[in-house]
Amino acid sequence: MKKAPPSLRMRKVRLMLVMQEPLPWLQLLPPLLRGQMMKEDLCPRLPLHSPDSKLKQRLAPLRTQGRNHVWDLVEPPPNCRPIGTKWVFKNKRGEDGMVVRNKARLPGVLSKEGIDYEETFAPEARLEAIRILLAFAASKGFKLHQMDVKFAFLNGFIEEEVYVRQPPCFESARFPDRVYKLRKALYGLKQAPRAWYARLKSFLLKSGFVMGSVNKTLFMLSRGGDTSIVRIYVDDIIFGGSSHALVSSFAEQMSREFEMSHMGELQFFLGLQIKQGPEGTFVHQDKYTRDILNKFEMGDSKPMTTPMSTNTALDADEDGAAVDQKEFRRMIGSLLYLTTTRPDIQFAVCLCARYQASPRTSHRQAGKRIFRYLKFTPELGLWYSSGSSLSLRGFSDADHAGCRIDRKSTSGTCQLLGTSLVSWSSRKQASVSLSTTKRVHSCR
Repeated sequence: MKKAPPSLRMRKVRLMLVMQEPLPWLQLLPPLLRGQMMKEDLCPRLPLHSPDSKLKQRLAPLRTQGRNHVWDLVEPPPNCRPIGTKWVFKNKRGEDGMVVRNKARLPGVLSKEGIDYEETFAPEARLEAIRILLAFAASKGFKLHQMDVKFAFLNGFIEEEVYVRQPPCFESARFPDRVYKLRKALYGLKQAPRAWYARLKSFLLKSGFVMGSVNKTLFMLSRGGDTSIVRIYVDDIIFGGSSHALVSSFAEQMSREFEMSHMGELQFFLGLQIKQGPEGTFVHQDKYTRDILNKFEMGDSKPMTTPMSTNTALDADEDGAAVDQKEFRRMIGSLLYLTTTRPDIQFAVCLCARYQASPRTSHRQAGKRIFRYLKFTPELGLWYSSGSSLSLRGFSDADHAGCRIDRKSTSGTCQLLGTSLVSWSSRKQASVSLSTTKRVHSCR
């Protein structure tokens, strides 16, 4: 008899060791699932070195779906085409890069428009809105907190009739041919973000909050001269207020209504490192800066004191040597996200971004100079001082025919809330300016 390859023999041995170990986590399963976990064909799909870890991750969303009554196991109706599901695992990291929590999700895949969903839009807070909230809170002297709703998308009700196949490795032993009819949204469904936002908005409005007239992700509550503010970014929520009692009351209400996985002072949000103190708030991306320096092997490069030379004038450079387009685009994409807290590199990054379609050596060198400047200034960020006024001021200017290709001007703008910079931009104008008046007028 022909022997199996060494790798296959090793895999069989490890599987036997796993099955011979005591499995206390099986007692946590419902009876229908307990038998399924003992099937031999289930084990190869789980991590052989640590079966308990991934199993606990898989059980978490299933328990939540059971508590929230997300679905019902039913006979498939005629002409039913249930959508599939798959397991997705991800690590959530903190501001220091360490893994904070292991996450498992069971998203539905391959849903079809007009059959499984109709409307999908859900409002989302812009980064400018986040910065305005940080500046406002610093000005008023109160701290912001954050909370994360666990399995947020499983709380939203859906209007469409959607059927889903049973989760892989967790099929019912008695009814393997049945399907799940969804009562609430599931991760991966196109309408899931919209359903979750509708559920959360309804809860906040019933709690006495008033939704912003311009930005639909901002909610405010005024009570007895005190104010509470809530800002939504999908399942992440920033909140704060002038009264500790209002803030604590809101946190308790959310904990009673939804399952929360993290609550505390706002320190790390969307890659932004936030330090709140009595004198103000400092927002920076020091960790992200060092990460992208190492990612593009610029960690040991020679630092530069400016992101771009004053006499630099990039053009198409058709005679120059072509460089890797994908690598150049990755560089630009990484730098663009860094402009969230670094307005000092906005112009240089946007100038290099114009040549992503056909990058040349000169364009890559200009991009690398930005990285060398970041090596010199990794800890720069935005400072929002306490006690600053809330008067809105704006400034704008433009160069004259700065682009050497089409002679269009480049506009630059910035907006401040008191002394706090909350918004800025640098973009090429849509038309050629034939006069100084038109050039300046176009940038406003």
